[in-house]
Amino acid sequence: MKTVGIIGGSGFIGSHTTHIFLKEGYNVKVSVTDIKKSEKYQHLFNLENTDNLNISAVRVEDLGTLKDFISDCEIVVHGGTPFQLDVKDPQTELFDPTIKGTENFLKAISETPSIEKVVLIASVAAYNTNFPLPAGSKNPNDTFNEKDTPFMSEESHPYAQAKFLANQTVEKFIKENPKLSFEIISVSPVGVMGKSLSNREDSTSTGLQFLFKNKIAPNPFVQMLYDINAEMAIVDVRDVAEAIFKAATTSGLHGKNYLLSSETYSVSDMNLMLNHQAPKNKASVVYENTLAINDLGMKFRPVQETLNNYSK
Repeated sequence: MKTVGIIGGSGFIGSHTTHIFLKEGYNVKVSVTDIKKSEKYQHLFNLENTDNLNISAVRVEDLGTLKDFISDCEIVVHGGTPFQLDVKDPQTELFDPTIKGTENFLKAISETPSIEKVVLIASVAAYNTNFPLPAGSKNPNDTFNEKDTPFMSEESHPYAQAKFLANQTVEKFIKENPKLSFEIISVSPVGVMGKSLSNREDSTSTGLQFLFKNKIAPNPFVQMLYDINAEMAIVDVRDVAEAIFKAATTSGLHGKNYLLSSETYSVSDMNLMLNHQAPKNKASVVYENTLAINDLGMKFRPVQETLNNYSK
């Protein structure tokens, strides 16, 4: 029985990832930032095979506890970077934990002999920091795939910039270390939607679904999405977890970064589907998913199924 360490394994994506590894019979170690806040991870003990579940307090900025956490792992999944849209101090809240945390993580895994596979949960921002808006001079319906030149703008949201820079750090590490004893794979989901496994109130992904369902705009960024009726590429959280599992258990994928996307719909159509109504327009596919389908055997759920699954 192999051991997987999941950094951020109690979050929106992380909980589904923890679920699939437990279901498949792995020993699962989940890191949380504050062990005292049991309300943030207690839902994991409702999953199956929780005799194989262990929760530990880890901050990725602390190299010592990070190395201790992964010391007996064959597989490590890193999804512990913060996803937040309302930011007061981008450097402290986003750039430091995301980029410095990634640098620490890469150092830790390079010094851990048991590791065989590493999966990093990146973001569509690794390809386009303007998401959900088009990249640079592209039009809303222009397609994007893994061969396109990544687009980064300093005018983009700080979260997207931080994820882009973290991904660049990973790519640099892979190039500078051509003889690693383990494989590193990244997955870059678009807008992750669907049903949460917890009742946590701090999930940005579930929060966005609540806003879109009820046409609420708490800040200028969300209001802008309504004003232009933005086209948003969406992927089901269950599909993201499945792709992470397949990336972690399939050999020969070292250095690849997979876009994870189903269909693209306008915000107005998302509102309809979140309220269990049919969309007015047909879906398009802006962020291509062919590589994930071919390499990982993915079958992405239709967006209507995903948004109907959201219940609040």
